[in-house]
Amino acid sequence: MRHMLSLKEQSKEDILTMLNLALKLKELRNKGIHVAPLKDKTLIMFFQKSSTRTRLSFEAGMTELGGHAIFLDAKTTQFALTSYEDEIQCVMRFGHILMHRAVRAKDVEIAASFNRIPCIDACSEKYHPCQALADIQTMAEHSHGIENVKKIVYMGIENNVSNTLMLACVKLGIEVVLCCPEKDVDSIDEELYAQAEATGLVKRTTNLEEALKDADYVHTDTWMNMEFFENGHVKESKRGEYEERKKKFAPFQVNAEIINKYCPKARIMHCMPCHLNYEITKDAVYHPNSVIFDQAENRMHMQKAILMWLLELENTKLQ
Repeated sequence: MRHMLSLKEQSKEDILTMLNLALKLKELRNKGIHVAPLKDKTLIMFFQKSSTRTRLSFEAGMTELGGHAIFLDAKTTQFALTSYEDEIQCVMRFGHILMHRAVRAKDVEIAASFNRIPCIDACSEKYHPCQALADIQTMAEHSHGIENVKKIVYMGIENNVSNTLMLACVKLGIEVVLCCPEKDVDSIDEELYAQAEATGLVKRTTNLEEALKDADYVHTDTWMNMEFFENGHVKESKRGEYEERKKKFAPFQVNAEIINKYCPKARIMHCMPCHLNYEITKDAVYHPNSVIFDQAENRMHMQKAILMWLLELENTKLQ
C-alpha cells in the first residue's frame, strides 16, 4: 500500500509520475474539461493543526475529482478521551484515504502502519511532502521543465518545509543550498539528512552572496512556529524564544534588495502564510520574480495527483 509520509519512501520516478499527472490535471481544468476518477471515494481530512491552503486544496481537489472530503477537526472529536491508535483505526474505516495535518509525524506513521488505507502527512513538525511536490510543479512550469532547474536556495530556518523540499529536489538532481543559521530542533530527521546529503547536492552556507549566486529559485518559510502564537498574539511563555529568533534570522530575510543584488533572475517562492517584515517583505511577495500565488494554487493540482497516485490510478485515462 502506498503512503505519503516524508518523501523518503518515494523514488525519482514516483515524483515525476505525480508531477506529470498534476500538470495534466491542471491543463484539463484550465480547458474546462471535467474528470471524475475518484467518484464515490471519500477523503478523511483530520486536522490537529489549523490551515488555510491544506484544507482548501485537498477539499477542492477531491471535489473536482468526483469524490467527497470530510473535514474532521481534532477539537471536535473524542480523540482526547481515548487511545490514538484505537480512534484512528476507527476513523480510517469511513474513508478511502486519510489526510492528517498532525502535531507529530509519529501519529501519521502509526496510522500508516495499519495499512488499512493510504495515509498522507499533510504537514507535521518534520515533514511537508505535499508542499514540496507542489513546489516542484511550480518550478517545472516556470522553468519550462523541471530538468531546467539547476539550483535552489532555501533561506531562514531549517524545518519541515526545507526537509521535504530538499529531499524532493536532490532526488531530481537539483542542487540545494540551505542558507540557514539554525535548525528547528523539532524537525530534525537524521535519516532524511543522510539520504539527501548522500547525493552530494546539498550545501550549507550563511554567506548570502555565495548562497544566492546563480540561483534559479529562492524559497523561504516562517521562522516562527505556530505554537508561539495564540489568537494572533505571541504567548508570553514563548516571548523570549520569539525575540531571539527575530534577531538571529533578520539577516536572512527575503526582500527585493537582496534578490536584485545577488540573484536578479531568481524566482521567489514562499509556501504561505507570509509573515511580512519577518522572513519576507511585501516588495518580495509582489516582486516581478515572485511566483508565490502560482505556488499556492498548485497545491490543489498536486493534491489531485497525489490522491490518484496513492490509489494507484495514475494510469487512468483522463480523456
